[in-house]
Amino acid sequence: MGEEASCNTVTVMEAATNAKQPQLPQPKENGRAAAAAAEPVAEAVAAAVPDPRLQGISDAIRVVPHFPKEGIMFNDITTLLLRPGVFKDAVDLFVERYRGMRIDAVAGIEARGFIFGPATALAIGAKFIPLRKPRKLPGEVISEKYVLEYGTDCLQMHVGAIEATERVIIVDDLVATGGTLSAAIRLLERAGADVVECACLIGLPKFKNFYKLNGKPVYVLVESRESDK
Repeated sequence: MGEEASCNTVTVMEAATNAKQPQLPQPKENGRAAAAAAEPVAEAVAAAVPDPRLQGISDAIRVVPHFPKEGIMFNDITTLLLRPGVFKDAVDLFVERYRGMRIDAVAGIEARGFIFGPATALAIGAKFIPLRKPRKLPGEVISEKYVLEYGTDCLQMHVGAIEATERVIIVDDLVATGGTLSAAIRLLERAGADVVECACLIGLPKFKNFYKLNGKPVYVLVESRESDK
């Protein structure tokens, strides 16, 4: 996690939680007209309230100091997977976001993208595409290399897994520098896919809730932590 050292520029976007909450209008009279005017504002206020499931997800992630090497604070999701209710909450949040967005495919990055990606794909009625490391997929593949701190790595996808213009989201467990996600975006776009968004369970705190990578939005559920509570 967090092993990538090189990626395209990341632009920070305003987090929804930093926006000022709108003021509810005072109805001039009782009746349907006043209620109808208040409904959109009430929905906006509700959307600004943090989802209580997010705190449970954050609390279920264990921080392991100096793993896999000195200086890295590893956000371990295996502790979350041991809690079925919290695991379900994480998948549900992804499903609630992407249901109704006409997503044709969910692409999961090896290996932890395989945990959340298939469940999300099934729930929204999309196909699942594994993006794997070299020599893991049989048959004809297309490849995309990307730069790491000490060398390069590569993602591969089966030829024909995605059709041109199909709408796809990319799922992984954590985004740090974004090198792996950038490679996944390039790989899918080379096949003609329409990459709608990237979705990650964990993101670095400096990126808040939303930012762009290769021009694509990245949706993050919770911020990474530097230590256990």
